[in-house]
Amino acid sequence: MKAIVFDTFGGTEVLHEAQTEVPEPGPGQVRVRVQAAGVNPVDGKIRSGTMEAVFPTTLPAIPGGEIAGVVDAVGEGVDHLRAGDEVLGWSDTGAYAQYALATATVLALKPADLGWTHAAALPVASDGADRVLDLLDVAAEETLLIHGASGALGTIAVQLAVARGARVIGTAGPANQEYVTSLGATALVYGEGLVERVRALAPSGVDAVLDAAGKGALEDSITLRGGTDRIVTTADFRARELGVVFAEGPARRSAARLAELARQAADGTLAITVGATYPLTDAAKAQQASDAGHGRGKLVLTVG
Repeated sequence: MKAIVFDTFGGTEVLHEAQTEVPEPGPGQVRVRVQAAGVNPVDGKIRSGTMEAVFPTTLPAIPGGEIAGVVDAVGEGVDHLRAGDEVLGWSDTGAYAQYALATATVLALKPADLGWTHAAALPVASDGADRVLDLLDVAAEETLLIHGASGALGTIAVQLAVARGARVIGTAGPANQEYVTSLGATALVYGEGLVERVRALAPSGVDAVLDAAGKGALEDSITLRGGTDRIVTTADFRARELGVVFAEGPARRSAARLAELARQAADGTLAITVGATYPLTDAAKAQQASDAGHGRGKLVLTVG
């Protein structure tokens, strides 16, 4: 099968196309013929080697962990999925490939009205958003500040927080102000003078902060909170030195929750934005865009 592989850690130049063996599903697994794969910032961090302490990688490796595709083969002990089922979820063997193995219990059936690229954009961002909102214990009537509100995780986090009854202030670039507003947040441009602009919108203060941008907003967040309590970042590695929680624990990977959100995405209740798509052979370009930070939504590789 065709796959994207890296044999050593480094920049996007280490990614290359290779022919590899089609994997065989073991007990509890299925093989998925991949139609689309999500590109996440963590993919580039793993490729560069900076995540070795958290995600040890055996080389050579196929990047990615987020897939949407068609079940192609079923392993022993799997009785709720069968060949031909359209699914989305997390892969066990890397997502940048024509075929991937996945643990059957972390796959959700894809609604017919949900396209492949949008399906591949959902698992990681929705799981991360749910996990961080729970870490922050966001509740109705509270004010939540989200940095990077126009990104893949931010897009979902804004909507899920609003669904909880929270008021959301979302920072983003000038070109994404209307987009963030359309998600249900009060949009704000990031950068110099942020503390004053947030205080003008929330004179009583903010109750919690989610930093999904990693662009130096933690100091301002600490000022706004009057300390490090109820601040979580998914993107700024300076978190520990500043006394802020870095959300790095294992993903929950709930197939039931993913199925629920996939249904919402299919009927338009939950907005999923695909910022750009790339063919599998352009995986290096996709990771370059991800490493640089893109302004809106999710980057997705089209495979099928």
